[in-house]
Amino acid sequence: MDVKSTFLNGDLQEEVYVEQPAGFVVAGQEHKVLKLRKALYGLHQALRAWNEKLDSTLLSFGFRRSPSEHAIYIRKKSDIQLVVGVYVDDLVITGASRSDIQKFKGEMAAAFKISDLGLLHYYLGIEVKQKKDGISLSQGAYAVKILEKSGMAGCNPCQVPMETKLKLSKLSSEPPVADATAYRSIVGSLRYLVNTRPDLAFAVGYVSRFLEDPREDHLVAVKHILRYIEGTKTWGVWFGRKKAEEVSLIGFSDSDYAGDVDTRKSTTGVIFFLNESPITWQSTKQKVVAQSTCEAEYIAAANATCQALWLARVLAEVQGLEPKAPILRVDNKSAISLIKNPVLHGQSKHIEVNTTWSGSLLKQV
Repeated sequence: MDVKSTFLNGDLQEEVYVEQPAGFVVAGQEHKVLKLRKALYGLHQALRAWNEKLDSTLLSFGFRRSPSEHAIYIRKKSDIQLVVGVYVDDLVITGASRSDIQKFKGEMAAAFKISDLGLLHYYLGIEVKQKKDGISLSQGAYAVKILEKSGMAGCNPCQVPMETKLKLSKLSSEPPVADATAYRSIVGSLRYLVNTRPDLAFAVGYVSRFLEDPREDHLVAVKHILRYIEGTKTWGVWFGRKKAEEVSLIGFSDSDYAGDVDTRKSTTGVIFFLNESPITWQSTKQKVVAQSTCEAEYIAAANATCQALWLARVLAEVQGLEPKAPILRVDNKSAISLIKNPVLHGQSKHIEVNTTWSGSLLKQV
């Protein structure tokens, strides 16, 4: 569902004046200005005013906003539940009752001018295919656009997104790329593609470290990613409709050690599955320099713990249940031992308080 003339629905709380627009100037009163009653496109307050208007409207319809994710609204009457996801003026509606969905559409049509786009097929550049056995999310058309923009359409595909053990540096002796802006544009597009491609998360995150002064060897790595995409354009994520006795949230955390040759910082990798479907993933450089593989894995696990707690809360709010302890898999025995018994010694007492706090929560669950 799309709301038309979005920002014009927002109510201004401040006094804002504008000059009389050309063609509508009152003769003899050219010096006067107009006081706005509604928000306009381009105003700093416009987005906030619209958000407050939509929020108050949905609350009046009996929805409650998720405390953990403010873009999710939930309405539950008896055993019928309706969930609405909001992105500015685009609303995604999901529920088990078709009549309740139609009722909500009628409520929105009475409050705003809307466009009912029917069953979700395309949202924010993401292709949605709904089948009897599940739902798939992909960005095939967007991937094709990236390849065409970069001049790599029809290139020879490769099997992996990045060469094994590839090490790049900001201090590379290679010459600068001919067009640094084009490099940044392509990498920025690839980062959006990661929304449905967890297999690209590490490689794209790696080449993103060289946006300030990209060199030829950095561009070669980007082209390698594009060659991989050429052979996997239609790939995405799949959410199967498998009946399960209980919904399970399982996460995996991992880390390399001192993988960044410039800063010697490690890279954290995290992915969470809802039953058998991936729902969130990330590959980020750690903020501190780990002094051992144990510490690097411990920091990664602590990062995953924060994500796990948030996901558990959101899932519980959508289900209307109490949060259940998620499962986190860590593949380092030393890190697991430190989590289970967080003793202080020369190799661990310097670890940040927030990391230790996350580790203690991980131990509890």
